[in-house]
Amino acid sequence: MTLSGAPDGRPVVLAHGFGCDQTMWRLVAPQLAADHRVVLFDHAGAGGADPATYDPQRHATLDGYVRDVVDLLDELALGPVVFVGHSVSATIGMLAAARRPDLFSRLVLLGPNPRYIDEDGYRGGFTAMEIDELLRTMEINYLGWSALMAPVIMGNRDRPELGEELTEQFCRMDPDVALRFARATFLADNRADLKDVPTPCLVVQCREDVVAPPEVGRYVHEHLPVSHFRLIDAVGHCPHLSAPDAVVAAVHDYLRDPVPEHVPA
Repeated sequence: MTLSGAPDGRPVVLAHGFGCDQTMWRLVAPQLAADHRVVLFDHAGAGGADPATYDPQRHATLDGYVRDVVDLLDELALGPVVFVGHSVSATIGMLAAARRPDLFSRLVLLGPNPRYIDEDGYRGGFTAMEIDELLRTMEINYLGWSALMAPVIMGNRDRPELGEELTEQFCRMDPDVALRFARATFLADNRADLKDVPTPCLVVQCREDVVAPPEVGRYVHEHLPVSHFRLIDAVGHCPHLSAPDAVVAAVHDYLRDPVPEHVPA
């Protein structure tokens, strides 16, 4: 865990997505730290997290990661925090806020997706067959999957160094841990939980994102009790690397506003 920024500033917790670690926030955290207290951490099994914190049973579902976030915020005792969750961490943050609303003042959901599998009337971004194939490929050849999929997830083909960085992130993760986290992420369906999130939310959506299409961002916004929607001019699933200034601007604009009511997208 890393703390930086103004000691008396509003606490902002940055939570990374699948296959990554806290270094994914390296272009965003310093800007937020200018006037906030910024907390970075690695999920169990990722980055520099103590290997002893990872439990194959506890972390076989997202509930284990939700419990970890609640435990972390209780330990920090910083008061209600702004929780910025990328990708699956957006879902983790929402579930944690529904469980312990006293720990959260606002949520910023960067590329959220409560269900990745399409069904009638809902576009999650993948067919069930595509998710099955994704998980099967990870199990057979995780490093090959990482090299193939990371550039697709990142987008921005004109900036191949971004895809290479995400590939390196994926390849640093233990394949067994990654596969278990992938199953917990891509097979989950948390749409019914959106209505139970009492914390005001900002949904930040990229204009193009193969992992969380624009329809998903609007779905999340429309089904949360209190939310704003921000479409940013960015491509890919990791705008905190590809368009960090746009992400920082969205967060700053949101935190300057009074506690919001639900605003139609």
